[in-house]
Amino acid sequence: MTQKDITFVADFLTEHFNEAPELYNRKGKYFNVERVGQYLKDEDDDLVSPPNTEGNQWFNFLKNSTHLKESPLLFPYYPEKSLHFVKRQMEGIIDQCLQKPADVIGRSVHQAVCLSLYKTSQSEDSTPQLFKLPFLWNDKTSNIHYVLFTILENSISKIHILRRHTDTSRSVSNGILAVEFGNILNNSINESPDSRCYSCLDAHFYDDETITVVLKENVEQEGKERVLAQLPLS
Repeated sequence: MTQKDITFVADFLTEHFNEAPELYNRKGKYFNVERVGQYLKDEDDDLVSPPNTEGNQWFNFLKNSTHLKESPLLFPYYPEKSLHFVKRQMEGIIDQCLQKPADVIGRSVHQAVCLSLYKTSQSEDSTPQLFKLPFLWNDKTSNIHYVLFTILENSISKIHILRRHTDTSRSVSNGILAVEFGNILNNSINESPDSRCYSCLDAHFYDDETITVVLKENVEQEGKERVLAQLPLS
């Protein structure tokens, strides 16, 4: 260690570990702990060296405000407690605030329909993710809710469109359908069906009547073609 290091440690001990006679009758250490570390202890005990809030502009502002002084919207301040104590207090209040909405929403949610999209093997191997790109869209004009997705198995060239009426008691025609891209972008009828086959990389609703898709050419070579296409929902 250099002399500078020793001086630094000595100054630290002198500043933070002075004897504190007023703490002698208190259980625990008789010295002031380092002032930052005391805030991080996961204890309910009061701080050994609480902060001096005299002259703090925020506290003065609250003290002089008749409306804010007793406001239930302000989180109470505990100048004698550590951050762990305050964190637990805040978590408790947040949980209390969220419990009622969670109960109400939970009672109002129910299953409207169940659709079997695919079956997986019953082996003990981890099941691969087959459901991809779920994108939600709500058409407020016609009160229709849409879900766009693809299934990664033998239908990578298809994009599925699921639609349901927001009023669960009503149904819509073609509740679920698939759009297959395949070789629809071939330049001529003379091209072989497998020469330019496309799969869907991504899909989003552009507006209530149009879907934007990003297509990828299914070839193994470099420079695979990408196509940005817009499809009318009709």
